[in-house]
Amino acid sequence: MAYSPRLEPGSAIEFSTTELTGALGDSVTVLPLLVALAATTTVSLPHVLVGFGVFQIVWGLHYGLPLSVEPMKALVGLAIVGSLSYPELAAAGLLAGGVLLSIGRLGLVDRLQRVVGEPVVRGVQFAVALLLLQAAIGLSLENVPIAAAGLAIVATLALAGYRQSSVLVVLGLGGLAAVATTGVPTPTVPRATLFPAGTPTLNAAALEGTVAQLGMTIGNAAIATALLCGDLYDRDVSADALSQSMGVTCLAAIPIGGIPMCHGSGGLAGKYAFGARTGGANVLLGVGYLALALVAAGALLAAFPLALLGVLLVVVALELGRAAFDPVSDAQSIALVAGVGLVGVVVNVGVAFGLGAVAFWLLDR
Repeated sequence: MAYSPRLEPGSAIEFSTTELTGALGDSVTVLPLLVALAATTTVSLPHVLVGFGVFQIVWGLHYGLPLSVEPMKALVGLAIVGSLSYPELAAAGLLAGGVLLSIGRLGLVDRLQRVVGEPVVRGVQFAVALLLLQAAIGLSLENVPIAAAGLAIVATLALAGYRQSSVLVVLGLGGLAAVATTGVPTPTVPRATLFPAGTPTLNAAALEGTVAQLGMTIGNAAIATALLCGDLYDRDVSADALSQSMGVTCLAAIPIGGIPMCHGSGGLAGKYAFGARTGGANVLLGVGYLALALVAAGALLAAFPLALLGVLLVVVALELGRAAFDPVSDAQSIALVAGVGLVGVVVNVGVAFGLGAVAFWLLDR
């Protein structure tokens, strides 16, 4: 039986089994990316999980919808593959947060998306997917038999119709293997301090990452998510409002050890597919993240099999790559997506974004 608290119209939440299963739809890509980020950088996973837990709850209650709260994939992907250090990631996140809050307040989101062009945004997605795939191959080579076993599990579950949950199964198996090595960690409350993983460093790499991320965020996390709110939930949520809430999230979470976060359209669709219909899914998932933060010890993370981490990143990379090409149909746009992606891998994502924006403008003229 569901429990529905009395809230203002448009902000109703419900707690039920479907909201609980729906909550898992947003964690399919979130948890693998967070584990990979914590394993490859100096980020504090407990503090990151606290940030996700708090803002899942905040935006679920605020909007009354199972809005996604995801890592900013371009920035996090660049950090995982070593193109950004955590201090650079934090600086880029704060800068992105300030820009998102400002353009949302000024009502500029729709205009900026039209200037950049969707194929360029999709090209950045493709570049990050390729970079993650490179990192995944390197990690998988740490232990080829374990990686092969992980891929076999994913393939078997996908063929059985459980493609989405296959990532969580592999993540769970890796967690059990880590617990078997280190033992069950003692619950510990993350230390309350500013920038626990390092002071932000603003430099050219952080600026390039921010520019590339903003293209993805404006298109996918603001405009596409606003459209999905209407399509799936019959709710009128403006892209500018979503831009502002993402800006607030980054500016508030990063100083306490969080990472850049956004409202991804993929996570919203995932929650809907798994049964979530209200912000109750966010509350349940937020509580789960907060509980996980208590036991996400460094020793446990260090014992997580790197080869299985590679498998998780393969799945995430393939999903991100598929999402980059799915909305694109004409040959010119496909070529632009592929070109931006390849330049992003060979040179860097910031240069690819800039060249792609110029190419889109010339082709559009």
